[in-house]
Amino acid sequence: MKNVFISPYRFYFVFLAILLTFCTLGGRLLHLQVWQSDKYTNLASNARKNFIHEEARRGDIVDRKGSLLATTRSVVVLGVDPHSFKEKDSKKLKQLAVLLDLESEKVEESVRRKFIHSGNGVTAMKPIRWVKLKDEVDDSTYRKILKLGIDGVYGNYKHSRLYPNQNFASHVLGYLNKEGKACMGIELMADYYLRGQDGWRESERDGRRREMPQFRSVEFDAREGLSVELSIDRVVQERVEQEVSRIMDEFSPVSVSIIVSEPRTGEILAMANGPSFDPNLFNDVPLENHRNRCLTDLYEPGSTFKIIPVGAALNEKILRTDDIIDCSVSTYQKGKKRLRLPKDHHPLGKISLHQVVQKSSNRGAAQVGLRLGPERLYSYCRAFGFGERTNLGLLGERKGTLHKPSNWDGLTITRLPMGHAVSVTPMQVHGSMCAVANGGIMMRPSLIRRVFDEESKTVIPFKPRAVRRVIDEQVADELSEMLVSVVGPEGTARSAMIQGYQVAGKTGTTQKIIDGKYSNTHHVASFSGFFPADNPRAVITVVVDEPKMKKGRLGYGGSVAGPSFKNIASRLITYLGIQPRPKELSLIREQKLGL
Repeated sequence: MKNVFISPYRFYFVFLAILLTFCTLGGRLLHLQVWQSDKYTNLASNARKNFIHEEARRGDIVDRKGSLLATTRSVVVLGVDPHSFKEKDSKKLKQLAVLLDLESEKVEESVRRKFIHSGNGVTAMKPIRWVKLKDEVDDSTYRKILKLGIDGVYGNYKHSRLYPNQNFASHVLGYLNKEGKACMGIELMADYYLRGQDGWRESERDGRRREMPQFRSVEFDAREGLSVELSIDRVVQERVEQEVSRIMDEFSPVSVSIIVSEPRTGEILAMANGPSFDPNLFNDVPLENHRNRCLTDLYEPGSTFKIIPVGAALNEKILRTDDIIDCSVSTYQKGKKRLRLPKDHHPLGKISLHQVVQKSSNRGAAQVGLRLGPERLYSYCRAFGFGERTNLGLLGERKGTLHKPSNWDGLTITRLPMGHAVSVTPMQVHGSMCAVANGGIMMRPSLIRRVFDEESKTVIPFKPRAVRRVIDEQVADELSEMLVSVVGPEGTARSAMIQGYQVAGKTGTTQKIIDGKYSNTHHVASFSGFFPADNPRAVITVVVDEPKMKKGRLGYGGSVAGPSFKNIASRLITYLGIQPRPKELSLIREQKLGL
């Protein structure tokens, strides 16, 4: 009979082995539950916690009549988890590619690429759990994709900015980049109001990573962004953009800038540039097309600048409109110095100050500047807004160049009055003409009328603001009469005439500086004016950089920019309901102006 008892050595060996095992397990549990309790408690807690970020919907941008210019839509970021994809769904990949407008090879590659190198210098492979297929999928397409029933293919909703009118007012509106950051235009200017307040909530999730709403501890709802109403009028903007396209097609210039605004309020009705771009596809065009040239491009204004010295001389009572200025002389004695005067395009002889403006005499303007003197001429240039930003609010606006009298050379006093030795933006020229049209009061230009909520209740109104009085009202009226004669039969802007209406304006044709010298072939043609002259409803400024004329002719402001003014103004007459003046009053006005 075998011995049923085991040897003491074996017994103690087994006992010690079991004891050591339990001690090891107990020590490990003690280490985890006591010494590293906080660490693993946090890990477990974080595994259960569910933090959900809720993106706020960005507010809309509308024009002054409520037409939608920019809005936010919900789209889906679609992707696939290659490890969840089932081979039985392989036949559906071609249908998926068609719905996404992608190549089927690209879709198949995405679902079959399951691992990637970990990147830590070893051969270990890291599983891929998400491959993006398409960034923005509309909701209807997403529902069709879900009906395919492909395991592992799913999407996440996000907000996407949409500009429904493509290129319309793109330089005013701006755009959001792919990261949702405002880059320019109203989008950046009013970003504080538009972006809203993101929301979030904290809760717990179960083993299948589904939220358990009963365990929500913190919950903040997203607050929708406010909407912005612009001063832009869609009808006026469309007409202006049509004119920009016409100029680009007919003259093939480097660029075109057109601004239309109300002189009494400073509100901008239209602002357009060419070349343009589609903010929905902002990456598809050269970066220079994004530039709002009305605010960023500098040029010498030429004859449109002559309203400043003439207005200053009238305001200082140095000259009257009927005072005679000898434009036949080529030099001017100033103290002990004899200064050389600029040339005129045609000999003009002795003419009145009124005719200096009408005929756009360079010599006449230079002599007006000499009578003013450097300090007064400079102060009025500053008063009219040159050498400083207009503070429209859009990013990128430049202040131009206006040197102080202490930095002038011997020619500046005779060249500045004719629009040389100074660099300006189209917006600055437009603002100076608005001041004349508004009886000598300069208004701050504005693009935003109000900020409102989802119930269309005004939250923040943007009211018109006067900057300063530049010249007396009577002087502004006298200057307006001079500008009316410019757009008359004897003036330089006959192409801007509108039958039955009195138009006031000034042309400008400026030689560009190429390689340090004024070029005879590169010019900037411009026109700035307002109508009706006796009760201004709109100020229009047109600037065309290097228009290319047929047979090598020079692109003057009167022949290039003047007709554009007339085309836009003619459309405004019917749209704004501007009544023509009675024929009798027009005749009296013409007799008064000596036309």
